[in-house]
Amino acid sequence: MEYDEPVRRLVAAWKERGLRRLATVAAEVVAETIPRPDGSCMTFVPADPDRRLKRGHHAAERLAAELAVFWDIPLEPLLRRARGSSRQRGLSQAARRRNVAGAFRADGTCKSTLVLVDDVYTTGSTAAAAASALRRNGARTVEVVTFARAVRLKS
Repeated sequence: MEYDEPVRRLVAAWKERGLRRLATVAAEVVAETIPRPDGSCMTFVPADPDRRLKRGHHAAERLAAELAVFWDIPLEPLLRRARGSSRQRGLSQAARRRNVAGAFRADGTCKSTLVLVDDVYTTGSTAAAAASALRRNGARTVEVVTFARAVRLKS
């Protein structure tokens, strides 16, 4: 789904205003839009602990839990935050990459093919950093699934 203004408002309600039931709606949209990935297990980009505490939930984790049910893929919390990071919103692509470089560590044994879930894909910096941590821990293939994606038009 394109991360346009209506979707931005929906994601803001889901993440910032605590409308947790939107995770089910988002998962239904994703499951109806893309085919089931071939991953042997699913994981999610972990929340920054301070933001999770403030919000009381984590959108990517809830989306992954719903998708795991829809697609019948085991969900395993394989990633953790190695360090905190600033919010990505408003940062340039280069600043986003620097912000999340080394921010994730993989725990446990990674399967050869994983499905990595996040709520929104903007520049790909977060997904790339998380996927790198999973590959360092044994994953061969990491398929990224998100509810929304920012579309950048070339000028």
